[in-house]
Amino acid sequence: MKFKTLAMALAVTAALFSCGEKKTEDTSNKENYEALANQYAKVTLTTDISHLSDNEVEMLGYLFEAGRIMDDIYWTENFGGDKDEFLSKIEDPNARKYAEINYGPWDQLDNRHIFIPGYGEKPEGAGFYPTDMTKEEFEAWENPDKTSQYTLVRRDAEGNLQAIWYHDAYAPQIQRAADLLMKASKLAADKEFAEYLKLRAMALLTDDYYYSDMMWMDVRNNNVDFVVGPIENYTDGLFGYKAAHEAFILIKDKEWTEKLMRYAALLPELQTKLPVADEYKQEKPGTDADLAAYDVVFYGGDCNMASKTIAINLPNDERVQLQKGTRKLQLKNAMQAKFDKIVVPISEVLVAPEARQNVKFDAFFANVMFHEVAHGLGIKNTLDGSGTVRHALKEQYSAIEEAKADILGLFLVTKLNEMGEYDNTTLEENYTTFMAGIFRSVRFGAASAHGKANMIEFNFLANEGAFTRDENGLYNIDFPKMKLAVEKLGGAILKAQGDGDYEFVKEWIATDGVIKPELQADLDKLAGSGIPKDIWYEMGMDVIVKR
Repeated sequence: MKFKTLAMALAVTAALFSCGEKKTEDTSNKENYEALANQYAKVTLTTDISHLSDNEVEMLGYLFEAGRIMDDIYWTENFGGDKDEFLSKIEDPNARKYAEINYGPWDQLDNRHIFIPGYGEKPEGAGFYPTDMTKEEFEAWENPDKTSQYTLVRRDAEGNLQAIWYHDAYAPQIQRAADLLMKASKLAADKEFAEYLKLRAMALLTDDYYYSDMMWMDVRNNNVDFVVGPIENYTDGLFGYKAAHEAFILIKDKEWTEKLMRYAALLPELQTKLPVADEYKQEKPGTDADLAAYDVVFYGGDCNMASKTIAINLPNDERVQLQKGTRKLQLKNAMQAKFDKIVVPISEVLVAPEARQNVKFDAFFANVMFHEVAHGLGIKNTLDGSGTVRHALKEQYSAIEEAKADILGLFLVTKLNEMGEYDNTTLEENYTTFMAGIFRSVRFGAASAHGKANMIEFNFLANEGAFTRDENGLYNIDFPKMKLAVEKLGGAILKAQGDGDYEFVKEWIATDGVIKPELQADLDKLAGSGIPKDIWYEMGMDVIVKR
């Protein structure tokens, strides 16, 4: 049932994160806000738009405005309270900047530590569920819409749970965003992209994203792209059901895209080579997948919170993936920024001197690209026919899926190299750069899905002897053992997903999805190095390179 009582929905949402229920110790004198803010390096998101038409440049203005609406909605989903009221009370400019980066008072790089005094622990379900709701209450509640990615769970006037569709809960903002997409569609130079914008506008108004996702798969000849809507499930740490709003604005790099296109045709063959029993790879990925490179000029909402993604693999809808595959978009300028500002400096602290020559941007780019390719491979539905892997593994799904994509990305690089299809980098460069990338990622802590995934990989590879660590805490790769360990771990993850074994995966993540003392001691060496942990963006129409 869809509820139209917007006033009730907004009233409950406003009260959701009073955060006064559980006060934390006043830590205002203990926080060094300047040091916290300096963990993020400033990056200006700009690119050459001289090849865009006047209409396309005008269209960008509408897309930026729609993206900012997604950003505002995400504040409600993640923080739960009033963004402007929250930020207006923060006097220290560095504290305010850090709150804006984290979309609230919880430090994503420090296991959601409360860095603004007076707020309670972040609810696992963020702003998607009542803070007083238990898992048992949710499981016992009979409502067909409760596990939808596009509903909020709230209490009605009698205190009973109810499901409210996003397009009802955020009706004024959603209507405005849809109107902007319709205006943008009239200016789009590419007919497929124009049709996608129209269908996406309708999707925002109905919470039915299937048709716009299918249309987006046909967008190939565009200069500009726009990813918008409720997409990823990372913010819902309670069940992993609810999708959070976000937006990307992208400018295609046609030269790099041409280099990537030939790998898409190899997906069905790569599926057959996965290191697992045949029954776990019987699904056939869509052959219409797209590999492309873009410069990103806007992040908003979920994708902009704390650590920034450097590639996109969408749609998430398993139906679309099985019919058409996914589009795998590499965000080249963001990727280059992270490599230069973070990966290379980290390798100079933690990678053995003789191995540092193997830390290369092209390998970093390939690892990220094949990570996204790997998301589209494997198994989407459990072998027992009970449903999707996503629903079977609940809140554990995101972490194990990210671990799958990471490790199978390396596996794919290896196989393509053996097939003579990939020789842009050496395997030594890919493996060594992968390790440097883990050190970059786990500095976020293990609270996020990506952090847990990285630790599963690191601890497994350590147990298999895939790398060595000398007495000075410097790492090097044992290449033969690394290759075998990658195959072994990839197979174990694929089997766990196909079995849909929630308890096994939960225990695995609890045991190995953590930073252990020896690694923590090595990471602590980075603390005083001045190496940023991630990046934040200066962005907008006014900062894009003018024609």
